[in-house]
Amino acid sequence: MINPLSPKSHLTSDADSNTPMSSTLHLAKQLIACGSRTPDDAGCQQIIAARLIPLGFVCETMSRGPNHFRVTNLWAKRPAAPVNKSQAATKLIVLAGHTDVVPSGPLAQWQSDPFTPTERDGKLYGRGAADMKTSLAAFVVAVEEFVAAQPDTALSIGFLLTSDEEGPALDGTVKVCEALQARGEQLDYCIIGEPTALERSGDMIKNGRRGSLSGQLTVKGLQGHIAYPHLAKNPIHLLAPALAELVAIEWDPGNAFFPPTSWQVSNIHGGTGASNVIPGALVVDFNFRFGTESTPESLQSRLQAVLDRHALDYELAWTLGGLPFLTTPGTLVEAVIDAIKFETGIDTVLSTSGGTSDGRFIANLCPQVIELGPPNASIHQIDEHVSLAEIEPLKNIYRRVLENLSARLNP
Repeated sequence: MINPLSPKSHLTSDADSNTPMSSTLHLAKQLIACGSRTPDDAGCQQIIAARLIPLGFVCETMSRGPNHFRVTNLWAKRPAAPVNKSQAATKLIVLAGHTDVVPSGPLAQWQSDPFTPTERDGKLYGRGAADMKTSLAAFVVAVEEFVAAQPDTALSIGFLLTSDEEGPALDGTVKVCEALQARGEQLDYCIIGEPTALERSGDMIKNGRRGSLSGQLTVKGLQGHIAYPHLAKNPIHLLAPALAELVAIEWDPGNAFFPPTSWQVSNIHGGTGASNVIPGALVVDFNFRFGTESTPESLQSRLQAVLDRHALDYELAWTLGGLPFLTTPGTLVEAVIDAIKFETGIDTVLSTSGGTSDGRFIANLCPQVIELGPPNASIHQIDEHVSLAEIEPLKNIYRRVLENLSARLNP
């Protein structure tokens, strides 16, 4: 169990100006000030737990991974009030995200210290401002406001946080999901606070993500002197026709939710560095990004058939980074679309673009998963920031989603 810190007040003052600061902005600054580089949570989850425990959440820390890469995960749950005296509520919404951030990069290139949250020109600067500590702060304050207004809601609320999303993601959300599955925990809805917007919070949400399948291909040749090619086998030349064929393949046409599958080579390694030696082997790293029209097995089979047809001597190692997931329009998507429209006037766009996220793990035990957060233009960049004008609307959207889902259980 987690040791809470003292809860912070909902309205604080900026020490520099003595002007009122929203609770969401205050909490976002607290979290940014924690230098939580993967896998170090640096106290973020304790700060969040301190805000949740007074609301009736039971908070559990799940530490996973080896000592040199210890990951901190938080599972927090607030039980719902019974629908009636004989029937307990069965709907649980989970607010999920990560407290870890990517490295800051060269400090000299930042206009202000990346772990000193700084307001400048209408923006909040700091590593994690957009990805995704503002979302976490907005989650917490939205829940505080919602519970204050509806303390006896039939909607159960959970938080699933990890300090291992920006890293290898081996001991973070995936481990929490495995533990919850083993307990028989049922998740009905999940919102992940990933930065999904283009210009304004709510203009785009992710209702799915493509899967990722990587491979490392080693084509075997025979090393030799470049002046005597008949005594060697050049693996680069041997692979070239097959590579051209692989590049030209349409792996699938995509569908209404996913673009066509993409196959891309990321690295090619061959040769000794000398200009007069034919290499003995060639190593090619590649990746598939695929939707629901293909499976890992079908992609593997088709690629290997091409290699076999070209009579290559090869070895192939596969790594499945994650399967695609998709939430079709339904209860959660409708609640989110309505909340965004009500709070901002925006007609949101559903998208499955971008890389993988922890949604790929949560989707294994939750049928409805979406991602919703602030604009993502500055994520992972020097001077990462979020517009101050985006913070309260994002919090209001999250609160409105909770209200919409609760209304379905308490008509």
